Amino acid sequence: MNLLILQREGLLDLPVLYLSRYITSTKPEYYRLLQSTRDSGLWVDWCIYMVKGVALTARSEIGLVKTLRDLMQHTRQRLQAELPKIYSQELLNNLFRYPYTKIEFVERDLGISRITAARHLDLLADKGFVRKQKIGRTNFYINQPLFELLSKITLPHE
Repeated sequence: MNLLILQREGLLDLPVLYLSRYITSTKPEYYRLLQSTRDSGLWVDWCIYMVKGVALTARSEIGLVKTLRDLMQHTRQRLQAELPKIYSQELLNNLFRYPYTKIEFVERDLGISRITAARHLDLLADKGFVRKQKIGRTNFYINQPLFELLSKITLPHE
């Protein structure tokens, strides 16, 4: 609900601030302030808590976006240098859409045959851009730096 209010007031273009990490990491304070607001009807401490959460989450998201942009730029430069024959913006976008990709995703996003998509991904794996992992009958190609970045998101300290 907080995100929808921020969006309605024109303070946020898209609901991209996820306060769950903040609330989870401050759970005792969250419940204490929530109960205090219910008991007393005084909203000031609750509002301060939420504004602080928005500020910390926004700082974290800004840092994440900057690091993600740098990682994409570095990957673009490596791709252009090491695999210029297969480099395309669509391929780069595919590698960063999710922390993993599959042959079907590359085939669809680049408009290429399944065989060509498989070759592209195997080349990327050979050069260390992705890590190939077979799960069941499906090969997944994991963008390890992106996976690690998304796995280590933290909130900045006050």
